[in-house]
Amino acid sequence: MSKQSSKQSNSLVSTETKITAIFVILAIISVFGTTTVTDRQWIHFAVLLGVGVVVPTLINEWRD
Repeated sequence: MSKQSSKQSNSLVSTETKITAIFVILAIISVFGTTTVTDRQWIHFAVLLGVGVVVPTLINEWRD
């Protein structure tokens, strides 16, 4: 667990979860955007994985 989630919080949803949710939504939108540019599935997968998983993980780790 992170240091921030161990503290008492008034919010039901942690900041880390909010960041991840925003980037998951951005990843889905980005995949739809890449479908208009290319038909290569590995590019769609890379965008989905990069924007939806890697970027929010790096941001959350940087914030700690």
